[in-house]
Amino acid sequence: MAAPQTIRTAVPAPVAIDWRQNRIIIERIKQGVAYVICTAMALAFVFPLYWLVVTALKTDLEIFLVPPSILPVNPQWQNFYQATIYIDFWRFMFNTFAIAALSIIGTVTSCTVIAYGFARIRWPGRNIIFLIYLSTIMLPAQVTLIPLYITYRSMGWVGTILPLVVPSFFGNPFFVFLLRQFLMTIPHELTDAARIDGASEVGILRYVVLPLVRPALATVALFTFVNVYRDYLAPLIYLQNQDQWTISLGLKMFQNMYGAQWQLMMAASTLAMLPMLILFFLTQRTFIKGIALTGLKE
Repeated sequence: MAAPQTIRTAVPAPVAIDWRQNRIIIERIKQGVAYVICTAMALAFVFPLYWLVVTALKTDLEIFLVPPSILPVNPQWQNFYQATIYIDFWRFMFNTFAIAALSIIGTVTSCTVIAYGFARIRWPGRNIIFLIYLSTIMLPAQVTLIPLYITYRSMGWVGTILPLVVPSFFGNPFFVFLLRQFLMTIPHELTDAARIDGASEVGILRYVVLPLVRPALATVALFTFVNVYRDYLAPLIYLQNQDQWTISLGLKMFQNMYGAQWQLMMAASTLAMLPMLILFFLTQRTFIKGIALTGLKE
């Protein structure tokens, strides 16, 4: 009777081992498929950037070859220098950075004050007014485009950078929402203790709140810079003098009624893309940390 019992207890062991091995194999296959899909998607996103740089190194005739060449036969590195003298490249870059810097100052300052008022100061109707203010995000920019243009023209601002800079000093609903969500995670005991010690709301904001919200402020500054740097529609509408153009408008100068200098345009676009890449690699840790800390917390 002992032998059959030994056989019955020994049979399930190989079955269990085979099931575990099959499960490991299935998991590895799933991971392999996921890696292949992610790699294919990464290549799909990187290929336009690769083609941008390759086109910038080609000659005018080589661009229109059929089939197109994957690599330039004779790289034309001088295209990058010629692109900067074909248009007033550095003036356009300076104008872009100047507008971006003023917009960052206005956005960070105004959004911080507004978010502090919604998150840390108790007053009647605060939540209702915040919902109304936040609902303006759903209003498309195209709806207010004509009324804003008429308003700015009546004020004499069209043809200046004021329409691009001044609105940033009146807050942005999306950034106010991000900062408010972050401020609500700060314990009220800190601000209450400061009030008991006699600190004003301005003092609390400056000495207690601001040191704690630096990651969120960095995120707002980065978002603002990216939005201003790649904006095309607003400068096209409000900047009438060529000396005030941003780089997004300046790149259109490579196109004329007789054709386009595609290799120079791609070279200038590559140079214009470098600040964004450098900014991302230098601030990606702060950027990711700010996004994580400004999650939808209540």
